[in-house]
Amino acid sequence: MLSVGGSSRIFSLPIRGFCSAVIYRKSLPPVITSPGNYLHRSGGGAHVSGVRALSGGSSDAAGGWYSSLADSTPVHLCEQLLVSVQEASGLPWWFSICVATLSVRTLVTLPLAAYQLVVISKVEALQAEISELAKRLRYEVSVTARERSWTERESRFQFKKNLRRIVSQLYVRDNCHPFKASLLVWVQLPLWISLSLALRNLSLDQSDLQGALAAGGALWFPDLTIPDSTLILPVCLGLANLLIVEVFSLQRVAASRTQRLALNTVRGFSLLMIPIAATVPSSMALYWFASSLVGFSHNLLLRSPSICRLLQLSTPHSTSPYRDLLTAFFAKYRK
Repeated sequence: MLSVGGSSRIFSLPIRGFCSAVIYRKSLPPVITSPGNYLHRSGGGAHVSGVRALSGGSSDAAGGWYSSLADSTPVHLCEQLLVSVQEASGLPWWFSICVATLSVRTLVTLPLAAYQLVVISKVEALQAEISELAKRLRYEVSVTARERSWTERESRFQFKKNLRRIVSQLYVRDNCHPFKASLLVWVQLPLWISLSLALRNLSLDQSDLQGALAAGGALWFPDLTIPDSTLILPVCLGLANLLIVEVFSLQRVAASRTQRLALNTVRGFSLLMIPIAATVPSSMALYWFASSLVGFSHNLLLRSPSICRLLQLSTPHSTSPYRDLLTAFFAKYRK
């Protein structure tokens, strides 16, 4: 008998009848759900604490997808969030941007990052079971291929199709489909874009808040509405992003060719962010830099043995992750 799932069995079939029972079994069509409806507000010209509400027809006047995105509901909600944080705290604008960044990333993206870690841990823990089932499936396919006179191409097709089915059933059993690990990206990226455009609107649009932002900087960037002429913020942003990429790369001992290509692409994008940050208002560059630092600190926090025990990760974890990280870092770059 070939069973998947131990005590929680998904299917149990005789070995010799496995292929015939699974190969010709039709799979259910995927369930496609709608991402939800957007709440649109009509009317124009209303102001809330110096932030303009969504104005109907403004995108038609400006034209283009960028203007529509900058005038979208999520961006205006982020504008109201930034203004509310500053008014409630009474902090200078530069500090208020940092506080808002820390709050949003801690309350929204940190739980999703922890969930991503749990999903990845479950997927990694399944690899040994998948490898064993693949061996047994390969044997059953070879037996059936001789009985039915399959070609090598047909045998390979049946093996891959049924292996995908088995792996999918394992993911369902352990509730760890890899797509769930990408949930963080689907939330974090739109949030990052919305907050960036919100700061751009507040810094460049002729509003009551532009003057406050112009005087709300600190140190070498006193004016948050203009780019950082010293390039300190853009360079710090690029270095912080590169540090995050390099620390992430240390997690993979033997990266595949595709992973190395993706890693080099992210490295290039991190360097590309330096000239981009040098052309945007300092408020945006400050937010990007603060967001990178908070993300890096969250990455380190999730490596803590206490957090790993709290999340009940399926794979073994190091008892001294930070020491191991430093050792791996120096071993890689001191060659």
